[in-house]
Amino acid sequence: MPVPTAAAHLSREQIDALGAELDALRQRTEASLGERDRNYLEQVVRAQRGLEFAGRALLFAGFLPPAWVGGTSALALSKILDNMEIGHNVMHGQYDFLQDPAFQGTTFEWDTSCPADQWRHSHNYRHHTFTNVIGEDRDLGYGVLRIDAGKPWKPKDLGNPIYAALLASFFQYGVMLHDLEVERIVKGKVKWSDTEDLRRAMARKLGSQTLKDYVLWPLLTGPSAPFTLAANATANLARNLWSFTIIFCGHFPDGVATFTREEAADESRGGWYLRQLLGSANIDGGPLLHLMSGNLSFQIEHHLFPDIPAHRYPELAVEVREICERYGLPYNTGGLVQQFGSVVSKIVRFALPWSTGATPPAPAPDPTKAWTELDLADRAEALTGRAAA
Repeated sequence: MPVPTAAAHLSREQIDALGAELDALRQRTEASLGERDRNYLEQVVRAQRGLEFAGRALLFAGFLPPAWVGGTSALALSKILDNMEIGHNVMHGQYDFLQDPAFQGTTFEWDTSCPADQWRHSHNYRHHTFTNVIGEDRDLGYGVLRIDAGKPWKPKDLGNPIYAALLASFFQYGVMLHDLEVERIVKGKVKWSDTEDLRRAMARKLGSQTLKDYVLWPLLTGPSAPFTLAANATANLARNLWSFTIIFCGHFPDGVATFTREEAADESRGGWYLRQLLGSANIDGGPLLHLMSGNLSFQIEHHLFPDIPAHRYPELAVEVREICERYGLPYNTGGLVQQFGSVVSKIVRFALPWSTGATPPAPAPDPTKAWTELDLADRAEALTGRAAA
């Protein structure tokens, strides 16, 4: 396995030691899971349901501007919590240890147009296994955007900013179509007939979501039906724009690395961890930002530990950052405006044929903090033995 450029100063032994440290951190966290995590999830679910109830109740008087604004806002917050902090995290299996059928990762369904089973394949398996591997991770541009220099420029890429704006506005539908791999169908690599089962599942979920949001709920509010329909559309748009912003800030700011198939081939456990560290970015902020982002503001920790309850990421981040400092590895983090500005800049930059995608080099390891290969090898052996015990 070739060592990525940003980690060129690390030996194979050091990478293995890195993996052992992160494995030990995972195991310590898993051993502490329990009522604290159950209580957190139940609190979030109660908040999400309360917001949805309040929003629906206010929209019965949606013809009054204050009621419409309040109802729409509550509904948008409810949808964001359902998708980001509950649905996404539950479907990663973060709460499987509870053995509660309502929060079983393999059967949970969420309030969006993408069927949960398809999301589990395209996201949980494809993206988290092949994170940022060019030609394998379809989240790199979602089959629409040129977001990396590893993808050859084509004239259609001039529309990058337009495609990004449309994807942000209709994000739930882009996510729904993701597993269909439309670009492969257009290129003749996949037959339309081979996607029949996928399309049927999409049509069922899309039909139920459309019926619920744009027919049944509006009709239930009687004379306020047109206002309720507009409120539902606005809440969905707000959820789409927010989800797009958080996800893109965690994956595509400057400094996030991509990898060739050769770099990811035959990688060790430590090599996989290293790819997650270098291929993700965090967003600095307070508790409300972290809650409303589903704690995906800690995208680095999420890629390292996707099946650990996400509300644990802030405390895990303290140790992960310290580990990165010791190994001389970059820890990509910044405020929401900074990270999103970087993403927008990259989207515009890669629309142009002469874009190179150059990013700042990784910081050199601090010789006062970096450990010797012998120290790291000894630590890896000790940690492995402790985990086995």
